[in-house]
This record gives sequence, C-alpha cells and structure tokens, in this order.
Amino acid sequence: MKTDNKRDTTQSLRQYVTARIAGQLFGLPIEAVQEVFTPEGITSVPLAPAAIEGVLNLRGRIVTALNMRRVLGYSQGDSTRPMAIGVEYRGKPYGLIVDEIGEVCTVDTSESEPPPANFDRRWAAIVGSVHRLPAELMVILDVGRTVGGAPTELRA
Repeated sequence: MKTDNKRDTTQSLRQYVTARIAGQLFGLPIEAVQEVFTPEGITSVPLAPAAIEGVLNLRGRIVTALNMRRVLGYSQGDSTRPMAIGVEYRGKPYGLIVDEIGEVCTVDTSESEPPPANFDRRWAAIVGSVHRLPAELMVILDVGRTVGGAPTELRA
C-alpha cells in the first residue's frame, strides 16, 4: 500500500525553472526550458508589439526576445543584468527576458490552484496555475500562451 501512495506522489511532482520579474516569483515547466542565457546584441524590430524587445542571434539561430516585464504590465525597471530563458513554441525559439533566474523548484501539482480571479487580464491570459510555497506564491506561466499571442495586444 505504501508503495502505491509513493508512486502517486511521485507522479504528481513537477519541476519548474524559477525566475523573478519585478520581485514576483514565476515558474516555467522544466521540460519547456531549453537553456538560460544572457541576452546580448538585441536588435529592435520596427512596428513590433511593445512586449517584443527585439531579436538576437543565439548560436546561429534568430531568437525573438520577449520582455516579460512588458508582457506582465510592469514598468521597465532597472535590472542591470537581465537574463533570458530559452523556450521553443511551434518550432520557433524565444527568449523570455526576466530580471533574474532562480533555481529548479519541485512542487506537488496536486496542490496547485487556478489563478486568482482578481489577476490582471494580462496575467490571466498567460498564467496556468499558482503554487503556495512556504514563503511566497509561485506563479506558473503557460509557455504556449505566453509566446503564442498574448503579447500582440501590447502594441506601443
């Protein structure tokens, strides 16, 4: 009996790569993350939605850089050394620019909760769930919704 319970618990555990954006803790499913890097040489794209910081060359691939502060409705901030989380959606690479990268966090998905009803519409459009950690709330981003269209409404 104990083995079955342990197996159930193991199946509900999931790992997330964590990042901070304007002080808030966010998580991305580890299987969606390809790499973490320092974004350099970003070229702006004329008439692109405001959330798109630009494009950059990452080892020969053109990567669309999304400014997560803009996606979430924050002001630009003063991060002196932003980081990026590399993800791929429908065969296209994206770099999600964040203030800082955290660690890998393992949580029990059976304890996840839906996003609060009072979330800003921009957040509600891209958040999959939330997890209550001992010290704070971790907001889980849905990668497909984050890079797959939500930023287009944020035109400058």
